[in-house]
Formats: sequence, C-alpha cells, structure tokens
Amino acid sequence: MRVTIWAPNPAMNNSTGCSASATVCNGSSCVLTESNFNNILSVVLSTVLTILLAMVMFSMGCNVEIKKFLGHVKRPWGICVGFLCQFGIMPLTGFILSVAFDILPVQAVVVLIMGCCPGGTASNILAYWVDGDMDLSISMTTCSTLLALGMMPLCLFIYTKMWVDSGTIIIPFDNIGTSLVALVVPVSIGIFVNHKWPHKAKIILKIGSITGAILIVLIAVVGGILYQSAWIIAPKLWIIGMLFPLAGYSLGFLLARIAGQSWHRCRTVALETGMQNTQLCSTIVQLSFTQEELNVVFTFPLIYSIFQLAFAGIFLGIYVAYKKCHGKNDMEFPESKDIETVSGSSFSKVNGGFQPDNK
Repeated sequence: MRVTIWAPNPAMNNSTGCSASATVCNGSSCVLTESNFNNILSVVLSTVLTILLAMVMFSMGCNVEIKKFLGHVKRPWGICVGFLCQFGIMPLTGFILSVAFDILPVQAVVVLIMGCCPGGTASNILAYWVDGDMDLSISMTTCSTLLALGMMPLCLFIYTKMWVDSGTIIIPFDNIGTSLVALVVPVSIGIFVNHKWPHKAKIILKIGSITGAILIVLIAVVGGILYQSAWIIAPKLWIIGMLFPLAGYSLGFLLARIAGQSWHRCRTVALETGMQNTQLCSTIVQLSFTQEELNVVFTFPLIYSIFQLAFAGIFLGIYVAYKKCHGKNDMEFPESKDIETVSGSSFSKVNGGFQPDNK
C-alpha cells in the first residue's frame, strides 16, 4: 500500500477529491490499491527459473555415460566419500555457522539448503582443469543430485528442529520436495539422450553451460528488482558466504585424503564438496518462501556463488603454478605414482593432455 497527498487533478473524483482508483479517502490523504507488478514479476521469475534449471539439469544428464557411472557404482568407495562430504560435512558446517553467527531462522534454513544442494556442472569443468578424476566427478554430481531428493529434506528435518520446535519457522517441505522431484526427470532424460545420441549430447552440454551462466545473471538482475531490500546484506551473511565454501573445499580434501584417496581424487572430492549447485538453491528458495522472507534470504545463494568461484579460481591458480614449477620432476610431483596406477583408465584418456611431462 502507498499513500499520496491530495492535489487538484482533473482525473480525481470531484465529490471526494481522490483518484478514481483510490479505495479509501480521509481528508487530504488517499490510499491507492497496491500495484500487482511485483507479484506478476515474481510468478514470471519462478516460471523462468524452473524452465532454465530444467535445461541445466538436462544438459548435466547429457554428460553422464551409463557404463562409467555404473562402474563407479560397482566400486563405490570414492562416491561414498563424496556422499559423506556432500550430505555430512556441508549440512553440519552450515548448521554450525548459522548457530555461531546467530542469524535469523529463515536465513539459517537457506544456508542449510545450500549445504544440502548437490554439486553443479561447474565442478566437473574445474575438475578437468585441475587434472581430477572426471569419471568420479560426473558420477558424484549425478549421485548427489539424485540422492538430494531424500537427503535434503532429511537434513533439513534434523538440523532445523530447534527452530521448528520453538515455532519460529515452518519448513516448506512440500515445495522443496516438488522442486527436487522435478530435477530427476530432466537428468534421467539427459542420461538417456547421451546413451542414444552421444554426439548431440555434447552440443546440448555446451548449451546447458551457457544457460547456467544466464540463469545466475537472471537471478541477480530480476532478484534485485523484486527484492530490493535483500541487497541490504548483513555482514554476518557475507562472512558465512565466505567461510562456507572454503570449509567445504578444505574439509572435502582432508576427508578424501584420510580415506586413502589418490591426490587427483582428493582434488575432485574437494571441488564436488565445496562447489554447490547455486542455481538449484536459488530456484528452491524462490519457489518455497514468501516475498517477505525472500527479502532477507534471496541474496545468499549469490554470495555463496561469488566466493565459491573466487576460491576455486585461487586453488586452480595455485595448482597450475605448482605444476609449472614441479611438474617435470617425478620425484617432486607427489601424484605421479597415482597417475601411473590409473594409466589404463578413462582418466588418462580424458586428461592425458594435463598430465605432467615425464622427462
């Protein structure tokens, strides 16, 4: 609702001194009906986000080869480590950060949703650049996407219990569940398309990567129009958005190494743990919360996205610099033995151009 001060105008009702569209007139103040522009824009944004996200998830499915995926399922140790990082470390870290910084319950829920989100296609690209295990990266992304259907509601139920029991917030499980179910269909279709038409799947994958970038920009621009007050961001959310991905990368790498994974797999698990599907988080948040709640939470996925890309770029720069300095010396490059043990695997075939020169 907005209030305007009366001034003579031909469009006004002569008997009351108010505009014809006014619903209440008291003296010289007229109360006008609220414009429904924001409501229409919100519906349009929700629809467009859902369609674009479906395209992104469809393209992600086009990156999955059934034989390689089933091979990792039959030898699931790497995927199990990734599962523990994705749905063990990340939600717990999100809960600890939310309690430590004493943020609003609705903000804590969004932080937890981010922690429960699966990895995105960006982690697959970065895994390629850091000579990671591409088969493991794609398999972890696929498994975490499918398992999020059950694990995200379960983690939210466990970690939000203190706020739900106190009556401070109600978790929209139905909306979250609907959003997650909608993801399974495009991913499954993408896997089928890659199996039947692998060449066309590669084209679709490129389109999906571009769509993902457009989706992030669209969320930022339209969200800035819809939820202008959301850009008045508390310093606590900036700090959490910075620490959260850093903790994911570090703890994922550490746990993978403790589990006895090779160096290139440790890098893969670290990226899959810290790099979340922020487009999915933004879509779930947009579809699940009221406009009043969105005013205080909408920007967090964007903050997380900024820092996860920034830290990933720093790690990539450090790795490339290290490889240039030590990559030509087998004795100084600790993963040369690891690479030799998988020389017959698809990792060597896919990433052969990125292996250190053996001179």
